[in-house]
Amino acid sequence: MTEHTYDSRAEFAAEMDRREARNFESRFFKSDGTIYMDGNSLGLMSVDSEAALLRAADNFKRLGIGGWMSADPPWFTYAETLGAKMAGLVGAQSGEVIVTGSTTLNIHSLLSTFYKPRGSRTKLLMDELNFPSDIYAAAGHMRLLGRPEADLVLLQSRDDSTLDEDDIIGAFDDSIALVLLPSVLYRSGQLLDIERLTKAAHARGILIGFDCCHSAGAVPHRLHEWGVDFAVWCCYKYLNGGPGASAAVYVHQRHHSTPAGLPGWFGNDKATQFDMRPNFEQAGGAGAWQAGTPHIFSMAPIEGSLNIFAEYGIDNVREKSLRLTSYLMRLADDLPAEHGFTVITPREPHRRGGHIALTHPTESIRVNSCLKKRGIVPDFRFPNIIRLAPIALYNNFREVWQTVNAVREIMETREYLSESNDRDTVS
Repeated sequence: MTEHTYDSRAEFAAEMDRREARNFESRFFKSDGTIYMDGNSLGLMSVDSEAALLRAADNFKRLGIGGWMSADPPWFTYAETLGAKMAGLVGAQSGEVIVTGSTTLNIHSLLSTFYKPRGSRTKLLMDELNFPSDIYAAAGHMRLLGRPEADLVLLQSRDDSTLDEDDIIGAFDDSIALVLLPSVLYRSGQLLDIERLTKAAHARGILIGFDCCHSAGAVPHRLHEWGVDFAVWCCYKYLNGGPGASAAVYVHQRHHSTPAGLPGWFGNDKATQFDMRPNFEQAGGAGAWQAGTPHIFSMAPIEGSLNIFAEYGIDNVREKSLRLTSYLMRLADDLPAEHGFTVITPREPHRRGGHIALTHPTESIRVNSCLKKRGIVPDFRFPNIIRLAPIALYNNFREVWQTVNAVREIMETREYLSESNDRDTVS
């Protein structure tokens, strides 16, 4: 969106929507009277996902245990099937992605595989702005290994919102054994330069992995080409797999012979898995990082969603996402200064993911509550961040305009004064 085309009137938003060549909104269940801006926390259900889930249930009903080999598609290789469908979204090669587990458990598995302190290289480098579950997993892993607390290094932010990539690279010294970073910072929406950071880490002999929960399905990646060692992501945000959807693991093919740190029977070579031998025979690809039996009903909606991505294209998703978030930021910039809002998401397209973080020094909780009562579903991160995610597949410019205009009205009428300053349990 260029400077000369921007217009803050509602008519401009309507015209932008009329220009959209492809519209997938009808493929998603959108409640009448509701504007859903929380797809960076939980994406909406699609018609395709519902159909895939119902098909899985029907297979279970008709086939029972026979579904492992006779379902459509067979459950026995479902994780590999979905991994192959998902690989293009993150720029992975065949066999490098598997759909399995949850993000936190997958982090435990990959740390068990790739964090190998030896000699002077004993430290795991993360950052203080990372999603807390990642840090919990890392700290727990350190305790299991009997490592000192000092071996978990959390890089500090200069502004409490973003990370300076020069600071990150500057921390890549001879004490670092492994780096684990977010691709997109969950609070501010900053997108890190994965390629640059990976190149810098490898130049210093350091392995590096990324938590891509806030980028997979919103931002195209080239994980294999960039040489990223491993990555994890969930499938319930931009990938619209539903609450509790199975997560995903990427492992670069050069590591496929590395012993999986937390092996289990579904990580065994498929050809001998049911021989039930006492010795683990590791599968040849990322499937080795499976452990227990796959959760079919938590995977089926992902299949439906991936079919939509295959039609729309991840590059098209990114292009529209950038236009929507640019428009949102411009509208937020037009809010009167006395309203007190600040956008903390980086302005440069190459430095932001799929959501915009809007802060207010004192009234974010109450404004967030007012938006919900108006039928607008935002996301809140304590203490003062309202996250808004206009999703390319099912949001439009009119909804972006209505959301920011609602914020304007809430402030002008002081509607927020009627709300409590206590946040909800789930926000």
